[in-house]
Amino acid sequence: MGRYFGTDGFRGEANVNLTADHAYKVGRFLGWYYTETKRRAGDDSPAKVVIGKDTRRSSYMFEYALVGGLVASGADAYLLHVTTTPSVAYLARVDDFDCGIMISASHNPYFDNGIKLINGRGEKMDEETIRLVEDYLDGKLELFGERWEEVPFAHKDQIGRTVDYVSGRNRYIGYLISLGIYSFKDKKVALDCANGSAWNIAKSVFDALGAKTLVINAAPNGININNNAGSTHIEGLQKFVVENGCDVGFAYDGDADRCLCVDEQGNVVTGDHILYIYAKYMQKRHKLIPNTVVTTVMSNFGLYKAFDEAGIGYAKTAVGDKYVYEYMTRNDCRIGGEQSGHIIFSKYASTGDGILTSLKVMEALIASKKKMSQLSEGFSFYPQVLENVRVQDKAAAQNDPDVQAAVREVAEKLGSSGRVLVRESGTEPLIRVMVEAENRDTCQECVDQIVDVIRSRGHAIKS
Repeated sequence: MGRYFGTDGFRGEANVNLTADHAYKVGRFLGWYYTETKRRAGDDSPAKVVIGKDTRRSSYMFEYALVGGLVASGADAYLLHVTTTPSVAYLARVDDFDCGIMISASHNPYFDNGIKLINGRGEKMDEETIRLVEDYLDGKLELFGERWEEVPFAHKDQIGRTVDYVSGRNRYIGYLISLGIYSFKDKKVALDCANGSAWNIAKSVFDALGAKTLVINAAPNGININNNAGSTHIEGLQKFVVENGCDVGFAYDGDADRCLCVDEQGNVVTGDHILYIYAKYMQKRHKLIPNTVVTTVMSNFGLYKAFDEAGIGYAKTAVGDKYVYEYMTRNDCRIGGEQSGHIIFSKYASTGDGILTSLKVMEALIASKKKMSQLSEGFSFYPQVLENVRVQDKAAAQNDPDVQAAVREVAEKLGSSGRVLVRESGTEPLIRVMVEAENRDTCQECVDQIVDVIRSRGHAIKS
């Protein structure tokens, strides 16, 4: 975990712990770093950086600050305006950009924002480059054999330019449409755009593929992003799908890199369900090569039992789609993701893409000639209880012999009918205790057993 950048960018409350000055400095460094790297390799052309943003009021402030820093350092900034994170990743990869920047705090409330960095291959930025950005922010940058208290400004014709690149966003929309192998005619589809990045993209794609598309939460005003809307507040879509007789509904988050689904009966279809549905679809067509679906340790126990029954292999990574993608890349896996709806189809994208995910679910639905509620047959979602315990020292609590003994005791009690997971939060002073079992009472009893030990050992912070 970096000093400023976590697993999903530099995130914080706008003008509190993420300021316009931070954004300007990030732009200054990236513009200089990529232009200077090219110059040292014998290429005098300016660096090219593509930028997108979500619908938060502060996104405009951060966009202008980033652009000011980039062009002051000699880079050219290409503006996609309001768009999705996966569109930035797609264009960074196919249009030969040196890097991409997405301004978004994903599913967080409107007063938060973030800066996500994407490399020229459309992947989340490598840790080494992130460290250099952070060193520059802290005034202790050492690079190219020198120490830099400040990086040089560009002068005269070396100053960068700003390019309106809305055409790039339109090409991304065209790319998504091109992936539709079936017509969506006669399908009534509901979309919840979370008043975020998908608001002016998702409906265009579904309309082009022939769906009867109904949309909610597609009127952003700068402060309503994710507000009782989208994948983190899916109850609104559940009600809408049932009331309007839709075949299926899809809910995106603020930057549309995740997607959850609702079936025709109003039941939630999680990211784990989507992994199961599409893996079975691939398996049937002999396309699941290798026979491995990449999950995180937080995927539901029922998913693994369902995979075992279906003869589908799986891998488990740390929490975070970044780690899922890294494993997929190393092992040539085609599908992976998280319960939260970050689903990666490596043949088509280098990051989670909510709209792409909804298209792939539609493909499996139409090919099956079944109802959406029937596609999850064979997967029983296990009840889950998760409790976060605020502690003084995460490592001390996690490694306490008495706590470990309680975890082992619970694991033995559950046997093959459930599981226990105790892990440290990556961003907060929390120990997360999670149990899955065949009934909720057992889950709660086991969680309480471990939490009681954490507290009795004096690790918990008293509220």
